[in-house]
Amino acid sequence: MIHVASTTAPVNIATLKYWGKRDAQLNLPTNSSISVTLAQDDLRTLTSAATGPEFEEDKLWLNGQEESLGSERTQNCLGDLRALRRELEIKDGSLPKMSQWKLHIVSENNFPTAAGLASSAAGFAALVMAIAKLYELPQSASEISRIARKGSGSACRSLFGGFVAWEMGEKEDGSDSKAVEVAPMEHWANMKAAVLVVSADKKDTPSTSGMQLTVKTSDLFQERIKNVVPKRFEEMKKSIIEKDFATFAELTMRDSNSFHATCLDSYPPIFYINDTSKKVIKLCHLINEFYGETIVAYTYDAGPNSVLYYLEENEEKLFAFIYKLFSNVEGWENKYSKDQLDSFLAAFEGVKSKVNFELDDEIQNNVSRVILTRVGPGPQDTTECLIDESTGLPK
Repeated sequence: MIHVASTTAPVNIATLKYWGKRDAQLNLPTNSSISVTLAQDDLRTLTSAATGPEFEEDKLWLNGQEESLGSERTQNCLGDLRALRRELEIKDGSLPKMSQWKLHIVSENNFPTAAGLASSAAGFAALVMAIAKLYELPQSASEISRIARKGSGSACRSLFGGFVAWEMGEKEDGSDSKAVEVAPMEHWANMKAAVLVVSADKKDTPSTSGMQLTVKTSDLFQERIKNVVPKRFEEMKKSIIEKDFATFAELTMRDSNSFHATCLDSYPPIFYINDTSKKVIKLCHLINEFYGETIVAYTYDAGPNSVLYYLEENEEKLFAFIYKLFSNVEGWENKYSKDQLDSFLAAFEGVKSKVNFELDDEIQNNVSRVILTRVGPGPQDTTECLIDESTGLPK
């Protein structure tokens, strides 16, 4: 008999960045981090896991292609999950011996993979949660997050919705390096995000090798992990709990700049943001300056895509500029009616005479689409299944 379970997991975008490992094998970070979990309607991984005594080997299919499951990271995750299942089977001899059986895993993303959109975070979170569900493990999300962390560091944060902290921990075995909820999505439900997909290409320097180079060669990095991040970690948690957007936004932008400065300070330097990214950074500061208040915050992970955080009540103010510049890019029509989009253009016409800076119309040429989303929940159970329950193979 084949047993099957499915789950979805979200993308999270760090507002306080994780960069650098103190233990590469266990994926233990050199600093704590904070992220916002984004809604799964727009960015999610769906994973189905199956097991049965007749399966001959562990197999993985990702976005329709069979992939290797041989990486040490993935094997570490599978080993930990099987060990927890084995404990249940020892306590209850009537349980099927799933820990001894091979696994078939089928996974699909609804966004580009390896393009700086935190695909590995959603991917490993979904993989670990689907197998935990299949194995009927009783552990909490925080406990399971320690396993997801071994697959992809930032994956541990995708075990929760809303606003999430990954506490770096101090123990050598990593048992206290886990994700915890700072606040649920309902706490600050009007937090929204606009992702400008600057490039859907794979990045030049993978995150893992980029981190190793930075840790080894950047002087700025040492200052960042010893002094900058610990203070900012507490300040950012406080800004989320108090729903203080101005402080949250400034800390988010400063931390993105700090992270990319350490990449630039690596030797040889690492460039994750490009000229389009820089133009969007400048635009955000000009918009905030124009309104005399902070209405938008940018952040960049290890890639050139711009993630813009803002509050729902400031949407028209922000989109007066963003829609004016990026109206020809796909992604708007599935979120807003023509009347709403026209209202953004009208909002720009209303302020145009007061705008004292030039809008760079060419900026949209290097943006392929906009993903309009908001703060969202953690992993979700789903009846959607990618595996044929009669064969154990992808549908």
